[in-house]
Amino acid sequence: MYKSTLALAVAVGVLAQQAGAAGFVEDSKLSLSSRTMYFDNDDRETGGSSSRESGQGFKLDYISGFTEGTVGFGVDAQALWGIHLDGGRGHHPNNSTFFPSDTDGSAVDQWARIGANAKARFSKTEAHFGSALAPNLPILVANDGRLLPQTFEGGTIQSKEIDNLTLNAGQLTHAMGRASSNRTGLAVAGGTQDSNKFQFAGGDWKVTKELTLQYYYANLEDYYKQHFLGLTHVFPIADDQSFKTDLRYFDSRSDGANGDATHFFSNNGGYAKNAGEVDNKTWSAIFTYTLGGHSFLLGHQQVGDDGGFVYLGQGDVVDGRNRNEGNGGSSFYLFTDSMINSFVRAGENTTFGQYAYDFARLGVPGLKASVNYLRGDDVRYKSGNGTYDEWERDARVDYVIQEGTFKGLGASLRHGVYRGEGSESARDQDQTRLIFNYTYNFM
Repeated sequence: MYKSTLALAVAVGVLAQQAGAAGFVEDSKLSLSSRTMYFDNDDRETGGSSSRESGQGFKLDYISGFTEGTVGFGVDAQALWGIHLDGGRGHHPNNSTFFPSDTDGSAVDQWARIGANAKARFSKTEAHFGSALAPNLPILVANDGRLLPQTFEGGTIQSKEIDNLTLNAGQLTHAMGRASSNRTGLAVAGGTQDSNKFQFAGGDWKVTKELTLQYYYANLEDYYKQHFLGLTHVFPIADDQSFKTDLRYFDSRSDGANGDATHFFSNNGGYAKNAGEVDNKTWSAIFTYTLGGHSFLLGHQQVGDDGGFVYLGQGDVVDGRNRNEGNGGSSFYLFTDSMINSFVRAGENTTFGQYAYDFARLGVPGLKASVNYLRGDDVRYKSGNGTYDEWERDARVDYVIQEGTFKGLGASLRHGVYRGEGSESARDQDQTRLIFNYTYNFM
């Protein structure tokens, strides 16, 4: 059990005495989410990372209200359970981030974990402390791309005391992977020493109804410091027509022991001006034109020449040692965080586009489809001599039943194709995912 469990147990005991207080019980929510997923990743070159598996995931969430008083208190709890349905040895790579691996290299039959957060609210400010945090911020996006979601341990605070301004800050110490029952320290790709100290602060300022500005600062101790600037603007052309501009800029630098053998950054398997160090500037511009049910997106992203883009990860670091914990890593706030590839190596220039359609305009509410294409050019070889290109094509169809007995049942079919033209760090892959989601609300 985690250190925070004792603190949460005490908090629950105190809250139990106030359970009759208006708001704590009345505003509580209890839900059970089910996810059935088929995952097929075909390594077109060596077959070594190919997988073909299916599983069933359950997520039970309890979210309390707040007790009465100047400062209100509450508690949130989460239980996760993953069950392996199909795909034995030969269909499960030992480095899988879909299922944990057993000692013989096959997938485990099942895995589970429990987490909880204590919380407090004063005016329009909320603080959360525990092991079931799932941040969704420009400097950290918790990953929910497999059977069960990634969660973090630590504390966060959000304040909306000033109109049109949302401030966020926090410190995270550990992470629980999407295919793991265990917690691990925090690091970056290539690092073998835990940091256990990720601090962040920043905010979103809604300048006008159409314009939002963002600034965030993050520091993973002994790995990197990162500044983020963002701008989104939606220009309403007509009642059924708009043009959206989305600009993002990251500036990341080395911190403390970064570059040492234990705090190495792999630069996403690519080139680095200074081996093992974080040194990157990345910008992206996304433009989206919406007309009725149609959505047309076009954008470009440029990764600096001195090193790859950096984002918070777990690696498979446990107590300073690499282990196959099935953690994967967090997501990141760039459009190029796609199904298979990330397009974030040194020097990479990526042009991307997307077409999406909402079939509600044709009388089929709940049905949506999209297709993406990304092409990265000028990716620097690890040696620094020459460049190569890569591309990815993704398509998906989503449908959610809108009424009747199975209202809320959703299905998603996704298919991606990645090819690297001379790539030294990514293999050609085809990937298919079939996902069924359903959430039942008890209260």
